[in-house]
Amino acid sequence: MTRRVRLDGANRRVRLGQHFLVDPYVVDEIVQLAQPRAGERFVEIGPGRGALTGPLLDAGAIVDAVEIDAALVRQLRQRWPAKELTVHLEDALEFDYACVAPADLRLIGNLPYYLSTPLLFRLLERPGVFRDITVMLQREVAERLCAQPGSRRYGRLTVMAALRCRAEWRLSVGPDAFRPRPKVESAVVRLIPDSDARIEAPKSFERLVRQAFSQRRKTIANALRPMASKEHIQAAGIDPSLRPEQIAVADYARLAERLRRSLGQGARTVSG
Repeated sequence: MTRRVRLDGANRRVRLGQHFLVDPYVVDEIVQLAQPRAGERFVEIGPGRGALTGPLLDAGAIVDAVEIDAALVRQLRQRWPAKELTVHLEDALEFDYACVAPADLRLIGNLPYYLSTPLLFRLLERPGVFRDITVMLQREVAERLCAQPGSRRYGRLTVMAALRCRAEWRLSVGPDAFRPRPKVESAVVRLIPDSDARIEAPKSFERLVRQAFSQRRKTIANALRPMASKEHIQAAGIDPSLRPEQIAVADYARLAERLRRSLGQGARTVSG
């Protein structure tokens, strides 16, 4: 016989990785960063108890909230039954954002930290859907998104995201801004997607970048030895003695294009 275990509120929050934003100063700062206007269409990921939802609605925005916790969905629908709020009981990783509007959406939210990286790539995979993205992230992820070549945090996430958007660090947030209190620092990042960016063979490009950063202590020539020769790297204008974190995003794109042309591997990228 299978025993069903009923999760209380605290255990459910732990299972879902929920940390509710409760600091009114931080809420106000995020809303000011987003600058919602009447009639604008927002998608909010992880609305929780509505700390950001309320101010967005007060500003006249139309909000589609994506929440995986059924109990919170019921609370949000009861608190704001107005037609300007639609609450979707769905997983943010699987939700079809284009069904809300095909373009010019604005996104805001407190991303679940345990799936923030795959969720970010999911949000950026279709250029033109989002006008901007303002999200709370674990500080480490935010640092990686906004890192510059040569820094310790510069890596695969930095390169892959930079091909699709411009990342701006906007606000540092401590653990005391949440209940329950997380064990990590947080940050708010604003992403401006590049609607003209095109990656014709994203999987091939991603393999190149993944291979480079899988051995980041080595030179780029040694790290990419299974995929590219020193001649390929030099032909792309890259010093083969550099380490992967010292190479700019545009250089990786140029190397991928060079490999496509010379080896026919389909790793072409066309930057907007």
